[in-house]
Amino acid sequence: MKPESLMMSYGYKPHLSEGAIKCPIFQTSTFVFKSAEEGKSFFEVAYGLREQKVGEELGLIYSRINNPDLEILENRLTLWDEAEEAAVFESGMAAISTVLLEFLKPGDLVLTSNPLYGGTDHFISKILPNFGIHVASFKVGQSKEEVIKIVEETGFAKNLKLIFIETPANPTNDLIDIKDTKEVAKYFSTPDNEIVLAVDNTYMGPLWQHPLKLGADLVLYSATKYIGGHSDVIAGACLGSNRLMKRVKGLRTFLGNMASPNTGWLLMRSLETLKVRMDAQAINANKVAEFLNQHPAIEKVYFLGNLTPKDGHIYETKMSQCLSNGAMISFDIKGLEEDSFKVLNKLKLIKLAVSLGSTESLAEHPATMTHADVDLELRKELGISEKMIRLSVGVENYEDIIYDLNQALSVIV
Repeated sequence: MKPESLMMSYGYKPHLSEGAIKCPIFQTSTFVFKSAEEGKSFFEVAYGLREQKVGEELGLIYSRINNPDLEILENRLTLWDEAEEAAVFESGMAAISTVLLEFLKPGDLVLTSNPLYGGTDHFISKILPNFGIHVASFKVGQSKEEVIKIVEETGFAKNLKLIFIETPANPTNDLIDIKDTKEVAKYFSTPDNEIVLAVDNTYMGPLWQHPLKLGADLVLYSATKYIGGHSDVIAGACLGSNRLMKRVKGLRTFLGNMASPNTGWLLMRSLETLKVRMDAQAINANKVAEFLNQHPAIEKVYFLGNLTPKDGHIYETKMSQCLSNGAMISFDIKGLEEDSFKVLNKLKLIKLAVSLGSTESLAEHPATMTHADVDLELRKELGISEKMIRLSVGVENYEDIIYDLNQALSVIV
């Protein structure tokens, strides 16, 4: 069956929950063992003291380690990306920071793409160096050879351990070729040092891009966004192979940043409508982009649907790794920061708020909001200017979204 069908019941056994058609919230801190021997066996597997036997299930111990809501949710999350294992966190940044801390140690080098979400950029550029971790970055459009040269010029090429990319990038919709980046990882990998490629796939959600199928080792999500989709839950997720996820889940256990049972329950609810929501958002985004492309107050529209064969490798990247144009649009208005603010303040249906991927349309000003902490010169270099507005297209009637944008843009025409 297709994932959208399996989202209704996969991994859940109603007879274990009094026949409830939906998984209840297992709001408990701990679980009762049938015997001391059973408790011993569960802990041996949970703490890696022995390998799990074929057909053996890890029993319930403590909700910091495992909980029915999280286990069922994680099983369902693996379906879209065809991952072996998933881990859910209390926020997207919890997922990202856990991965970075697990695969990097003092003296190591991490290579990142630019731009990145502001929170990710802050953690990598301002917090990781405090732990003696070196950081290098590359930009959209740079070739494999150029990226390899960037790594070599750091003087820490032998210490490269992790490549972290975000594609499409927030907020510019820039695309990074996942397959090419994997080739860079392979170039620096040795039998004793496998370079891990992690991809933040939040902008595309689980439907529109599948990094693991393109060579990535780990895929990350702010599950707050499309997966949650209702602006009522904060969560994150990481997916990958059993081997790598064992490490991620191990650190999660001791950092204690797993999601709560209630968060797991909310995300399971949201997964049931994920496809219909994202399909509607993609249709709406195409219509909204068509409108923005023709508006006299707009200088430039950043939208995957605007790419053409004339864009060369970037267009080829889109066609080979993206299954949709997505529902995120950024655009530059003809004006200054004060003009951007006038437009944002005039919106009625579209809400002035950060976040993305929810049922309601949201708009914000990246340069002074989500990416305010990014180095000013880097922001300018990446095109995150005072004239840019980021729009997350929701599931409302597209004609109403366009009407609201039109009346707001009228203040600067």
